[in-house]
Amino acid sequence: MDTTLQDPLLGQVLDSRYRVDARIAVGGMATVYRAVDTRLDRVLALKVMHPSLAADASFVDRFIREAKSVARLSHPNVVGVYDQGTDGAYVYLAMEYIAGCTLRDVLRERGALRPRAALDILEPVLAALGAAHRAGFVHRDMKPENVLIGDDGRVKVADFGLVRAVDTVTNTTGAVLGTVSYLAPEQIEDGTATPSVDVYACGVVFYEMLTGGKPHSGDTPAQILYKHLNEDVPPPSAAVPGLPYALDELVASATARNPEVRPPDAVALLSQTREARATLSDAELDTVPPQARETDHSGADDRTSVIPRAVRTAGVQMSLPAEPLQDALHRTSRLETPPPAAPPAPRGPAGGRAPRRGLLAIVAAVLLVLGVGAGVWYINSGQFTKVPALLTKTEAQAEKRLDAAGLQAGTTRYAYSGTYERGTVMATDPEAGAQIRDDGTVTLTVSKGPKTVKVPDLKGTSLATAKSDLKHRGLSPGMVTEQFDEEIPKGSVISTDPAAGTTRDSGTAVALVVSKGSPVDVPDVTGQSEQDAVAALEELGLKAKIAPQRVESQVDKGSVAAQSPEHGRLAEGDTVTLTISKGPPMIEVPDVTGLKVDEAHDKLEGAGFQVDEDRGILGLFGDTVKSQSVEGGDTAPKGSEITITIR
Repeated sequence: MDTTLQDPLLGQVLDSRYRVDARIAVGGMATVYRAVDTRLDRVLALKVMHPSLAADASFVDRFIREAKSVARLSHPNVVGVYDQGTDGAYVYLAMEYIAGCTLRDVLRERGALRPRAALDILEPVLAALGAAHRAGFVHRDMKPENVLIGDDGRVKVADFGLVRAVDTVTNTTGAVLGTVSYLAPEQIEDGTATPSVDVYACGVVFYEMLTGGKPHSGDTPAQILYKHLNEDVPPPSAAVPGLPYALDELVASATARNPEVRPPDAVALLSQTREARATLSDAELDTVPPQARETDHSGADDRTSVIPRAVRTAGVQMSLPAEPLQDALHRTSRLETPPPAAPPAPRGPAGGRAPRRGLLAIVAAVLLVLGVGAGVWYINSGQFTKVPALLTKTEAQAEKRLDAAGLQAGTTRYAYSGTYERGTVMATDPEAGAQIRDDGTVTLTVSKGPKTVKVPDLKGTSLATAKSDLKHRGLSPGMVTEQFDEEIPKGSVISTDPAAGTTRDSGTAVALVVSKGSPVDVPDVTGQSEQDAVAALEELGLKAKIAPQRVESQVDKGSVAAQSPEHGRLAEGDTVTLTISKGPPMIEVPDVTGLKVDEAHDKLEGAGFQVDEDRGILGLFGDTVKSQSVEGGDTAPKGSEITITIR
């Protein structure tokens, strides 16, 4: 079913200014669209609150608070807010548009990241949050979905919709804000929101980048919240053997359950992160986690990072071009005059003055001609620069060429084109070869691709190939969901929405359904030995992961006490976590000799033991305990059987 067609905002112009072109994402509070500011002729993201919530003043206030809060933050790693307003039932924010994907998309595609790539993302995130913390704000909803990674490698923090000032009072009577997997213990207990809750969330996100999974899992949100309150985040090296201790220490510091033990804010955590990174070798930074699904890269420099290494945002090292900026210090021409002529040697009385005056007149005439010629050259050519050829270049490449020529890129315009590839320059004003003054401005017109595009048939192609194909055709990869399929290989596309062959406007988002492969029913291996349980899972194509800590259980020592998930269906290659028993707890056996039989039963069963009677022939009519199989004061496994002899 094509849900895009049912969206009433597509094609509309909000507030007589913002033309809604395509839907990017849908959340519980708002929908985000790609739009064009018709007044300034620029692409931006439009976050529109669901009309059903617009009647709730608290939601509207939160929306407006986001606009005001982020508008106060001027940082290259924070998604900027341009405008806020209403149009009838629609309340909206106009924000910076980032062409790219979220960190959640990256993790979904790659599983886990190498330490270098994880640090390349974490550092700019901390730089953005550090600016917010120093400005007096807390994000409160840090998660991979709110980390945007642009096509040019820029990392930006988005969705300050839950932001609040540090010194304001938090209402704890309502539902806990944020996402349960990233909530700090103090947020769960009393709704506290200080910079350290963002630090905790960043620690969880960093763990997820390194391991490909969340540190705490459960069937219900309540189970996850309980683990946040009562269990420490495990070291990432438990899931990724070989990770250096410095990364374990960094995660432990950021996710300490006691907020006073954590770094006080993101600035402090950023400092710790850089110190930890400095201790790691290249081999340690490029460790490949077993959960990683590596993708091909065109260059050696990109082998470890999701961020192009030539582009680093504020808060991360920035690589400068290898070549110097041409003519950076000589952009303005300067006329040099010859040094003054040496004074003539004194002549004798017979020398006279006429020859010297004639020579000076000749020199002056030459200088005048040179000066006038140089001045004419400067006026006609010296202060002008030719506009370089920019057609078919990407916007970033064009801006780099203009900068090298000493010119500036002006406002970028966008237009449909069936000739020029989407995202490339199709025209300049002035055009190539024209002469304009140094530091002049060149307006770029960038292609939006053809106005209408047919959705290609992507069935059976890999997710990466499908996304690349959509972008090449001028469409945007949309939401990715997974489902089991008996025929389509795991990781390949099952279907698209809109369906293949459907004609859509350029830039329309296309949702992708990706195969999880053939389903595997999870067997119950509790009670089996560790070796047998692992063999049973691997025989079905599943992986077994042994939990680092063993638990006391009525199950025999060395056998499986619990498994996660307990049942259901998984894809081939998915992991089942096994918790191994260290046997039942040993408890002290009470002394029941000399007691009546009923009293002995009550005392032993109350302590956690089972009771068996040995009466023999002489004890058939007796009612007093003469002895017991385990003497009082000794220990025995809880739940084990104690035999009492009756005489």
